[in-house]
Amino acid sequence: MQRIALRTRVKAGSEEEYEKVHAVIPADLDAALREGGVHTWRIWRDGLDLFHYVEVEDYARLQEFLRDHPADQAWQARINPLLDGDFDPSSTGLHQVWELP
Repeated sequence: MQRIALRTRVKAGSEEEYEKVHAVIPADLDAALREGGVHTWRIWRDGLDLFHYVEVEDYARLQEFLRDHPADQAWQARINPLLDGDFDPSSTGLHQVWELP
């Protein structure tokens, strides 16, 4: 199991819409994420900064699985206009510096 941290940024003025859209994600996207190996995906917002925590079997394989998946394409078309820059699927996540043992 991989634990991945990601950072994205919401466009100024889109914070409320971003949270509204995430209140309930589409069922087909939920199913695709789970089928792709996701166990947990959490997002926190600090102002415009978004921090994602993902527990996934294999993050690179998930990105490959989602690349042409219709549910994810529809989601990206919906969510990317709310972001300050598109989500980069090639990102391997934030580098972990420290963890309390």
